[in-house]
Amino acid sequence: MSPRPAPAPLLIACALGIEQLALRRREHGTPGGPVTVLRTGMGPAAAERSVTRMLADPALGGAAILATGFCAGLAPGMHPGDLVVAGETRDPRGSVPCAGTELLVKELVRTVPGRTVHTGPLTGSDHVVRGHERSALLATGAIAADMESAATLLAAVRTGERPVAAVRVVVDAPEHELVRIGTVRGGISAFRVLRSVLPAFYEWHRSLLLPRR
Repeated sequence: MSPRPAPAPLLIACALGIEQLALRRREHGTPGGPVTVLRTGMGPAAAERSVTRMLADPALGGAAILATGFCAGLAPGMHPGDLVVAGETRDPRGSVPCAGTELLVKELVRTVPGRTVHTGPLTGSDHVVRGHERSALLATGAIAADMESAATLLAAVRTGERPVAAVRVVVDAPEHELVRIGTVRGGISAFRVLRSVLPAFYEWHRSLLLPRR
């Protein structure tokens, strides 16, 4: 009887130390396979470089990739602590479709009850989005923006075929602009939500390994 193949790993990528702090308290192996939380550093170039280097490790050859952390909500009515599940990520180089979006929404609703979950395109930026820029990006169809998700997923799929996803927590929005993360209520609310989402990520990962019927 041949041995069962090792479970595929999950790589969760975030940019900031405060995001990694929210995620690392439950960093361990799961029924879906080993989990690594990678802090890439801020900005698309740092994210792409860090993820590419990490995926050069043969042990992560078949890893699923999930980009997460904070984001700017673009649509009126969004609030700090809302969740964004990307249907795709975009930047000037193109778009990357995400896998298992519906499952992530379902699991997040169950894991973080009472929080609003938005779905739609997540757009990349090379700087923090402020003021009138939100309206311009919203007009493209995007519902949220951050600096790393698009670069992370693009780097991931360039290294080989694999499932990818992006889930972000809104830290500021058109009516709730944030000056500095962690110093106002919106930043604290987003941090608390990010601390709660890992079970949904694990279930997404586990579902990718189940045989298709």
